[in-house]
Amino acid sequence: MHAISSEMSNPDYFQTLTVDDALETIGFGKFQWKLSLLTGLSWTADAMEIMIISILGPQLRCEWRLPSYKVALMTSAVFVGICISSPLWGHVFDTFGRRVGLIMSMCWTLFYGLLSAFAPTYFWILFLRCLVGFGIGGSSQAVTLYSEFLPIKIRGTCITMMSVFWAVGCVFEVLLALWIMPKLGWRWLLIVSTLPPTIFICFCFWLPESPRFDLLTGNAERAMATLQRVAKDNGKAMPPGKVTAHTQKDRGQIKDLLSPLYWRTTLLLWFIWFVIAFSYYGLVLLSSQLLQSGGLCGCTVTQGAKAEPSCKYLTSDDYKGLLWTSLAEFPGALLILLVIDRIGRKKSEAICFFMFCLSILPLYACIGRVALTICISIARAFISGGTKVVVVYTSEAFPTESRALALGTCYGMANLGSLVTPFVSEVMLRYSVYLTLSVYIAISLLAGVACLSLPVETLGRGLQETYLEQEEEIQ
Repeated sequence: MHAISSEMSNPDYFQTLTVDDALETIGFGKFQWKLSLLTGLSWTADAMEIMIISILGPQLRCEWRLPSYKVALMTSAVFVGICISSPLWGHVFDTFGRRVGLIMSMCWTLFYGLLSAFAPTYFWILFLRCLVGFGIGGSSQAVTLYSEFLPIKIRGTCITMMSVFWAVGCVFEVLLALWIMPKLGWRWLLIVSTLPPTIFICFCFWLPESPRFDLLTGNAERAMATLQRVAKDNGKAMPPGKVTAHTQKDRGQIKDLLSPLYWRTTLLLWFIWFVIAFSYYGLVLLSSQLLQSGGLCGCTVTQGAKAEPSCKYLTSDDYKGLLWTSLAEFPGALLILLVIDRIGRKKSEAICFFMFCLSILPLYACIGRVALTICISIARAFISGGTKVVVVYTSEAFPTESRALALGTCYGMANLGSLVTPFVSEVMLRYSVYLTLSVYIAISLLAGVACLSLPVETLGRGLQETYLEQEEEIQ
């Protein structure tokens, strides 16, 4: 009793402390570095499972004698799984917690990733890769948990640095394929590619729950304990005061995203996410077509369907080409690191779209292979940089009670773009290169305008916990 009365006699005990206040005092340190590595593994796993698509397709085409449409269906199956699951995982993360949702999604991805290696027939590989995509839809939500532990001033930089794990995953997968495929085959590649989720699950016991989520569920004591743990790891003292709970029972509701306060932001972001994936994966597919044919000079327009192309295994030169393409992700990340906390999120995203359009304009002309490769690499750098900015903005634009759902629905729209883009970059290209390029330029220009039309610039703004806070901020 004496200890309690002594504590309550301290005037600092009655001060209200927000999570942002605590994190600004504690700063970025050892705790966030460990969290970066652990949550970054989920992004690495995500990238590797997506990258497998470009390696598995040509291999199974030859090994199982598959026609083109069945190879394309394997690609679509993964994105269908992601598209369906992303909003569902968002609801799980907002309802049951960031930690629980992330562990569940990584266990799911690991389980079905391993089962894919033992698929006996085409139907089973199609079904199991779809289920892998279902798990990937939740692993991308690692940014939700990570962003809720970051100080305001460096949040954009940190989330951008975390997205570098995606590029690492792409490069690592190509290197694994270059080493494993010639000797052991695709089944061993699928098994070894589950290494990142395996490591994550081995260390997930360390992973804390977001203190922001705990406050919304009325668990202020656990939120305070988590913040004290962060301070101890970083060698800093907690600021005086106690965090207070903002209990909210109805979390993760679609109706909140379409409320009068957020409907414009939500619809614009859905369009931006659709276009960013449409353009990113479209460029990946388009670049292989143009590089093989030698650009506009070598592309021929045909009327009607093309004959079924012959089977061709990937060679070491093909893997090296994939490696160079994947390395283009790093300059994009470096560019965003330099500008995102200087000129803001909206302008950074718009610049990425506009520069992407400018970079593919030379493809209209009959340019050489070297120039073609340079232009495609620059375009890849900018569009990949744009994916990093939109993740930062989306995680900052919505309050904690629906942040995961907002990201989940945005990921769903992005994967809808991924499903649509092959019909432009592969089918439409058969009839007109000019029309194909024009579609990507036109829709990317519209997305750039949409970025500038977003209602709020989130640079320097604290993460909102509830919609009530946002309404008070506006008033």
